[in-house]
Amino acid sequence: MAFAPAGPEASLFDAVERHRASLLAAVRRGAGQSPAGASRPASRFEDSVGLQMIPQCSTRKIRSDSPKSIKKFALILKILSMIYKLVQTNTYATKSTLCLSQSKDMGLIHNVASRFHRDIYYTDSQLFGNQTSVDNIVDDISCMLKVPRRSLHVLSTSKGLIAGNLRYMEEDGTRVQCACSATATAVPSNIQGIRNLITDAKFLLIVEKDATFQRLLDDNFCSRMSPCIMVTGKGIPDLNTRLLVKKLWDTFHIPVFTLVDADPHGIEIMCIYKYGSMSMSFEAHSLTVPAVRWLGLLPSDIKRLNIPKGSLIPLTKRDQMKLDSILRRPYITYQPFWRKELEMMADSKMKAEIQALTFLSADYLSRVYLPNKLRFGGWI
Repeated sequence: MAFAPAGPEASLFDAVERHRASLLAAVRRGAGQSPAGASRPASRFEDSVGLQMIPQCSTRKIRSDSPKSIKKFALILKILSMIYKLVQTNTYATKSTLCLSQSKDMGLIHNVASRFHRDIYYTDSQLFGNQTSVDNIVDDISCMLKVPRRSLHVLSTSKGLIAGNLRYMEEDGTRVQCACSATATAVPSNIQGIRNLITDAKFLLIVEKDATFQRLLDDNFCSRMSPCIMVTGKGIPDLNTRLLVKKLWDTFHIPVFTLVDADPHGIEIMCIYKYGSMSMSFEAHSLTVPAVRWLGLLPSDIKRLNIPKGSLIPLTKRDQMKLDSILRRPYITYQPFWRKELEMMADSKMKAEIQALTFLSADYLSRVYLPNKLRFGGWI
């Protein structure tokens, strides 16, 4: 037996039902035209929030009678129907693996499990084509309904890791205690559901790459700089890692630093944490952390530490294009020290990975570079 949600989810349930009914009615009438949806790339910038979708953004329309868009129309209708059932039955799914959350009716959970135990993609792989199609459609529906993706009961599978001085309780009551040991904790899939967060941490360090994160753990950096928290998104952060960083900052208001390669790709990743991305600009308020500071690796550090040219890498044409793009972004106007570092990189036409510091010593990063930066305020 299904139920109609009460409370905050009732409005979402109604919105999904309205859109689903509208789409079905359009098909029956042969009208072919679906409700208009906001185009996600249109955005504006506010220094206190980051990149946001503009209120009067452009829209696009998808027609069920157009050969070019009929598949997109079918995908939206299919996934809207799945979301409808998830919200109706108070269950959750990931885009890669469907899972169940707590429900007041345990019998309902087992019944739903028999129907929602497989990957969204594999429910109709011929229709979806690939996993990216599912990802994009879910984001489009989230934007169309003007709700966060997690409110659709579709969660992302986490790839990020967290370590250090942090305890919390997951939605199902599981108590998690992160440690400063060499074994990190996986970022949970349902960030909205975690509660009772406790920490004595003095700062949060976001590490760009998993290899650097693991090296810092192996060097006992977290223990020696305790109390602190370390997080890595293993490159470009997934939604859950960004949500976790945002939740930690909103809860504790501790300094947030980033450690990224001195290259355009690393700077882009830092900007995603601080200012957000165009594709997720409609969720900027729940994802961006304007307090993020650039701790390293700074282009000026390369010169200051006399890193040899043999340890540096020439910027590729693609790197230069990315760097030029970052320099033109509106938020760089608010960051003159960032601009100076970026221009220094552009002038030198060289980039450096964090591993370049091993030229000085194998543990220079964990024992000298980061402790000194944190102690003497070497961030911008």
